[in-house]
Amino acid sequence: MKKSSVFYAVLILFIGLSSSCKQSAKQESQEDKAVTENMSLEGKKWSVQMAESIRHRFPEGYQIDDRTTAKWDYVHGLVLKAFLDLEIVTDSVAYYDYVADYADQLVNEDGSIETYTLDDYNIDMINAGKLLFEVYERSGNEKYLKAMQLLRKQLAEHPRTSQGGFWHKKRYPSQMWLDGLYMGAPFYAQYAVTFGDPENLNDVARQFELIQEHAIDPETQLLYHGWDESKEQQWADQETGVSPNFWSRSLGWYMMALVDVLDYFPEEHPKRKELISYLQQLTEALIPYQHESGLWYQVPTMGDKEGNYLEASGSSMFAYAIAKGVNKGYLDQRYKAVANKAFDGLTQELIVRNDDGTITLTQVCAVAGLGGDPYRDGSFEYYVNERQKDNDPKGTGPFIMAALQLDR
Repeated sequence: MKKSSVFYAVLILFIGLSSSCKQSAKQESQEDKAVTENMSLEGKKWSVQMAESIRHRFPEGYQIDDRTTAKWDYVHGLVLKAFLDLEIVTDSVAYYDYVADYADQLVNEDGSIETYTLDDYNIDMINAGKLLFEVYERSGNEKYLKAMQLLRKQLAEHPRTSQGGFWHKKRYPSQMWLDGLYMGAPFYAQYAVTFGDPENLNDVARQFELIQEHAIDPETQLLYHGWDESKEQQWADQETGVSPNFWSRSLGWYMMALVDVLDYFPEEHPKRKELISYLQQLTEALIPYQHESGLWYQVPTMGDKEGNYLEASGSSMFAYAIAKGVNKGYLDQRYKAVANKAFDGLTQELIVRNDDGTITLTQVCAVAGLGGDPYRDGSFEYYVNERQKDNDPKGTGPFIMAALQLDR
């Protein structure tokens, strides 16, 4: 055969192979697209279904809560902590990477944190700091240590009530909210144990003691959303300083704070039994208000009063905290049924499966607070009229955590 004939034969073969490879790659691309469009999550653990639904909607962690720019925020800390918990169970490094990418984007080389201002003294901003322990340990990057030290500096300087309770924010003077216990206490406890100042666990416990002293209702044993030491707020009772109503999610924040800080209180610590007793007390207090579906109402004591609704985030938080309490031995085994009933309610009543295979958590209160502008008076009408948002991270994060604790 002539050389030219050989050349053309080889060329034709190459073109054929190239075309075949391109066609194969095109088919693979279409298959990948099909997988993306229909995730086939049904049958997987609920924790994985929710996490994969979140990653599908938000390819980067900073996008959680429909963000278009990166922000240091407590909701990212909440959901991404659930991802770290999920990695332990699934051994999938992709979940850790999702968290680490968020941390890397927000933490600068000098340890400063993008969008964070220490002088705001906002206890919410401490929560995402919990992510940094794991990222620092695995990366060895000193910038994460410096960032944790910055957040610890905030706690050292944070304004407090006369008895030593952290204000919720500088712009909410003299006020402690149940939310704030989750935002600050677990990070504070982990930092104390990790970096060698365990004596500060007494200060952590003090935050819970003050809530128990000032925010508890002697009749129901539930805790009011907020307490104003100054009694100057319009929402504050003029005798006790408490807000007018109970709110499921604030109780959920508090309950999660209890089970999470207990991870860092050693068996012999004198405050450990006290914290466990608070968890036991609140669990018992919640049970009479659990709906037959397993869920809890937005305003738990008001039942089916017009406007009230079965709310996803508080119910998820209760399911998580009670299940973890049982798993850790803080609560009797019989309470596992309460947590499973709550999770049944979530999956049967509030989860919707989408056309693309992902899942949506419905009936999540988007946000609620006290005071501010426009003024939030803490009334029943206020809580039930705050907007709801499907897949709000304050529901999806605890949903993952509850699924993990219940192995559902």
